[in-house]
Amino acid sequence: MKLLFATSNQNKAIEIAEMLPSNFEILTLKDINHFEDVPETSDTIQGNACQKANFIKDKYALDCFADDTGLEVLSLDGDPGVRSARYAGEHRSDSDNIQLLQERLHGKKDRTAQFRTVICLALGGIQLVFEGTVKGRILEEPRGHYGFGYDPIFEPENCGKSFAEMTIEEKNFFSHRARAFTKMIEYLISTNVSVD
Repeated sequence: MKLLFATSNQNKAIEIAEMLPSNFEILTLKDINHFEDVPETSDTIQGNACQKANFIKDKYALDCFADDTGLEVLSLDGDPGVRSARYAGEHRSDSDNIQLLQERLHGKKDRTAQFRTVICLALGGIQLVFEGTVKGRILEEPRGHYGFGYDPIFEPENCGKSFAEMTIEEKNFFSHRARAFTKMIEYLISTNVSVD
C-alpha cells in the first residue's frame, strides 16, 4: 500500500517511514514532481492540514494525507501555534525561530509547552482527521544535534532528553506526529482500505 504524504519536508517523511508496517510505502510531493509551495493560509493547525491535503487531492486526483504541527507554549498564550514554522518570518530558519521563542520566554518561569500535530487524510470522498500531542517544556539552551525545527529546545515530560538528543526510534516513542500517524495507520488497517 502506497501513501502519498503531501509534504516536501524529507525529515518528516523519514520519521514516518520508520513507523510503517512492511506493507506500506510513503511517497512525498517530490515523488510526484510537485515542487511548488502548498497553500497553508488557515488560522488553525487542523485547517492547514486539511487545506494541504485537499489541494493535492484536487490537483492530482490522488488520495493523500497532510499534517500540520504547532508548538504551543502556555505562558505565551499558545504561541507560536499555527505560525510555528514561520514564527520569525516567511524566510525564517529553525535557528531564527528558536532564537525568537527564547527571547519571548526570557524571564518567564513557566516554560510548559506542548507539540500538537493534526493529520488530515483525504481518501476517496471522505476526509478524516487524526490528532497527537506531547506535553513537555522549553529548555533554556538547545541540546542535541538530531531532528529539526524546535527539537533542540523541547523536552517531553518524564524523558530527560530533548527531541534533538533522541534517535528517530526514541523520538517516535514520544512524538506528537507519531501519535497522530499511528491513529491513521490503525484506521487504515482496521478498515482494510486500499490506497492508490
